[in-house]
Amino acid sequence: MDQFKNVLKAHSLKATPQRLAVHEAMLKLGHASADMVTEEILKSSSTKVTVASVYNILTNMALLGIYHHRLSSNNKMYFDVNTFRHLHIYDCENHQYKDVVDNELMELVENHFVKRRFRGYSIEHIDIQLIGRPTKKKRA
Repeated sequence: MDQFKNVLKAHSLKATPQRLAVHEAMLKLGHASADMVTEEILKSSSTKVTVASVYNILTNMALLGIYHHRLSSNNKMYFDVNTFRHLHIYDCENHQYKDVVDNELMELVENHFVKRRFRGYSIEHIDIQLIGRPTKKKRA
């Protein structure tokens, strides 16, 4: 939490109880929508928040690069507290994200695209998302 406070300070933001509660919930959840974070805060904290205020905090944190964000197939914005190099598996039935760390695959993709040129574009980031459904065994 001290590291998060330092990041906020570096961006000239105050460590408000709401921002701290949102970050604590995100650390617990990993990938979450504003609804999920709000529910977690109201369940485990005395901090008062609304879904709108949580969404604004999450969006601001994503714009600053503190979190990543992605739009799911159910048109909800999900935020990711993990900003290290990784890819995702998106469960399109349950609308959940799972982190997958595969450095070998990421290196292959990055090495491939470092050699490619796209007229009028400079590639800043590679984001790989695998889309899947739970296996029958997992559903039960």
